[in-house]
Amino acid sequence: MRICIYEDQRTSQLEPLTLTRPASDLLCGLDSLGEKQARYFGAEVVGYLCRPQLVEVLRERYPSCPVNDPGWLRSAPTVLVNARWLPPMPAGPRRAPASRRRFVGGSSFGTCRGETAFAALDSGYLQTLAPETIEDCLADFRQSLPSHDAGGTLVEYAWDLIEANPDQMERDFTALCSTGDRGHHPTSLVIIGPADRLFVHPSARIDPMVVADTSRGPVWIGPNAVVTSFTRLEGPCAIGAGTQLFGAKIRTGTTIGPQCRIGGEVECSIVQGFTNKYHDGFLGHSFVGEWVNLAAGTITGDLRFDYQSIAMRVSGRRISTGRLKLGSIIGDHARTGLSVLLDCGTTIGAFASLLPTGRYSPREVASFTRYGPEGTTLLTDLEAVLKGAAAAMQRRGKGLTPALEKLYQATAGDCCANSLVPVPDLRIRKSA
Repeated sequence: MRICIYEDQRTSQLEPLTLTRPASDLLCGLDSLGEKQARYFGAEVVGYLCRPQLVEVLRERYPSCPVNDPGWLRSAPTVLVNARWLPPMPAGPRRAPASRRRFVGGSSFGTCRGETAFAALDSGYLQTLAPETIEDCLADFRQSLPSHDAGGTLVEYAWDLIEANPDQMERDFTALCSTGDRGHHPTSLVIIGPADRLFVHPSARIDPMVVADTSRGPVWIGPNAVVTSFTRLEGPCAIGAGTQLFGAKIRTGTTIGPQCRIGGEVECSIVQGFTNKYHDGFLGHSFVGEWVNLAAGTITGDLRFDYQSIAMRVSGRRISTGRLKLGSIIGDHARTGLSVLLDCGTTIGAFASLLPTGRYSPREVASFTRYGPEGTTLLTDLEAVLKGAAAAMQRRGKGLTPALEKLYQATAGDCCANSLVPVPDLRIRKSA
């Protein structure tokens, strides 16, 4: 079984999170959309059709996966999977053979709310496919091929992932955690609720006076995680590999990705990974990218005082989300200063910096800009920006690779070209 994950035009509605990664890498539940898709089909090989600026990053991140490789794509029947598709669950390993039998053996489409969730195609249909033609080709094929309801959800906006996260954790826990692995925990951990809804990796360190409340959902603690005293974990929640919690209150519906440093209160949010929120402050109903730093006292509002639906700006359009609770969507490498206040429905772009002003920050802060008491300015010194990114990554044992640097430069160029803030020049300024 082979699948090839592709992105459609609506991926742009997931920005700023998808400015620096494919949509399939976004977390929901215990793992990413792409991992769920591969598990659903029981795929032994996963390939990608992606935007040109992501090619080198994906090849570096997944060296065994074909990326924008027409020869591989056309060599055998393949299931093309929309990167935004959240498959129906459960989708554990025991379900994989059934998935193969259902979708292999003839070309067909799986649809979700009228859109393409996946297309199982034999080699003949794959000969004309390319990253720049895939949507047109799929639209043509769909006119002549049988289709059926694939189930699941097509993620349209980032808040869809936040809303789906609690239920997805329940389903992922059932699919990924065998009965024999559940319930084992150090005596220092106090459990409220069923013990069989707790998973603690043997390499995780749990200090005394930590509480895991499984009465509303499972609690999952990954390898090498560190949970210090006076931390409370309310399921469903997931703590990623190598993440450290410092007396934190992790409320229900929260996924913390790998290698984060988290303190204060986090409620019903997704943190992609490698993010620092060490100090007190509130993060609620939000999606935070990688390499973000939220300084002490940073607070995200997630509920309007009049209890009305929250609106957000997406691709230049103001959209009513239909949600009573929604915090902030924060792109990679964004930073806040001390006691920054974020209103509900805020979008913060990649590499944006927010300084304290004593009032709410704007509800839309563009990528590669700085907001503070003097207003909004564009970050044009890319050498300094990339140097800061490299320093942050080194603190987690990672490096700013040439592929990532090239991606960030291309993203900066695109974002600044579309910015309303005047900029005379955009370049990397080399030190003398």
